[in-house]
Amino acid sequence: MHYFLEYLVFLFKSLSLLVVVLLGVAGIFSLASKNKPKNRLKIIPLHEKYNDLYLKLAKAVLSKKAFKSAAKKIEKSSKDLSARPYCFVIPFTGDIRASTVDQLREAVTAVLSLATAKDKVVILLESPGGVVNGYGLCAAQLARIRERSIPLTIIVDKVAASGGYLMAAVGNKILAAPFALIGSIGVLAQLPNFHRLLKHHHVDFEQLSAGEYKRTLTLFGENTHKGRDKMQEDLEEIHTHFKDYIQHYRPQLDLDKVATGEYWLATQALELQLVDGISTSDDYLLALKDSHALFEIRHEIPKTLVEKIIHGAHILVQDSLMMLRKKDTEPPLL
Repeated sequence: MHYFLEYLVFLFKSLSLLVVVLLGVAGIFSLASKNKPKNRLKIIPLHEKYNDLYLKLAKAVLSKKAFKSAAKKIEKSSKDLSARPYCFVIPFTGDIRASTVDQLREAVTAVLSLATAKDKVVILLESPGGVVNGYGLCAAQLARIRERSIPLTIIVDKVAASGGYLMAAVGNKILAAPFALIGSIGVLAQLPNFHRLLKHHHVDFEQLSAGEYKRTLTLFGENTHKGRDKMQEDLEEIHTHFKDYIQHYRPQLDLDKVATGEYWLATQALELQLVDGISTSDDYLLALKDSHALFEIRHEIPKTLVEKIIHGAHILVQDSLMMLRKKDTEPPLL
């Protein structure tokens, strides 16, 4: 009986501790959801960044007299910024869902509130493409800049394919690093079908719809030739709109030659007129720093409270594992 009572006390304490922990976790998640941080625009003066890099190197390699002269020259140059036109630099890294379209539209809206036709906008574009509607909206955001007669330059350091190239085509000028991948003007849809597997295991799949083509292809039902033909027709229609959109902004392209779904290295893309020049974003921006006031506009997404806790716990675990590894191979650390 004594042991039984001790067990009940232990069980009660354990349950009480569990309830306290669960309430604490629930409180943290509730607080995090109420105070979820919003995306913030971060403005980075690129001329200051470039000047700092130059001065650090100059201080290390030049004589004191030469460094002072260089520093004065940089200081004088910085004072002249207000008289220069602006160049707004917007980085865009796309994924298959075009999930950064909201950040792009906010950055474009901010730029259009200030920029004029004498200024420039540069998009640092990296994207392998993705969903049609998402990248269509991304391209429409860049078209807003063109419609204001503000010179728009697209620079691709790594890849602008499919929906990424749809965006790039909007630019007045497209530049790409030598080994960047360009093109892939095509449309793709693919999905697995488990109908035969389900049939083998005697599993029925029921699907109800109203409208002949509400569902053309399905994951679990038996696909028909009629459904496949309709899906192919839809893809061809999207491809036609894709080509028409690109042709509107780049009439010099031979679309029969480049709209095959293939992609090319930038040096080949230049011959096909998919791009207008070969250059990295670094070289292009450095060439502008003496004639324009350069500002990069990017989104800073603060971590939520839960993300901070998880990140801290992750670092703690990693440090602990590192210490355990060191313990076997090195003397104790103070």
